[in-house]
Amino acid sequence: MPIEKSELLQGTLDMLIMKIVALGPVHGYGISQRIRQISKEILQVQQGSLYPALHRLEKRGWLEAAWGESEKGRQAKFYSCPRRAASSWPARS
Repeated sequence: MPIEKSELLQGTLDMLIMKIVALGPVHGYGISQRIRQISKEILQVQQGSLYPALHRLEKRGWLEAAWGESEKGRQAKFYSCPRRAASSWPARS
């Protein structure tokens, strides 16, 4: 069965998020900025795509979230990769 375009886009965004979060705890805006940075400003993930993806990954147990203080002194939700997440990723075929 062919993969739907929306599933492919979701999977790509999920992969980018997981790759960034694997480097250490980061808040949503930081993830967005890092995606822009590593893509040399080509990819700009909108909030309407980023936060549903973060919530989806958290619900699946691939991310953990905790409130903390950002660099600017504001409350932000920081995402991190739990140790058990790697074992719960689906196998590649």
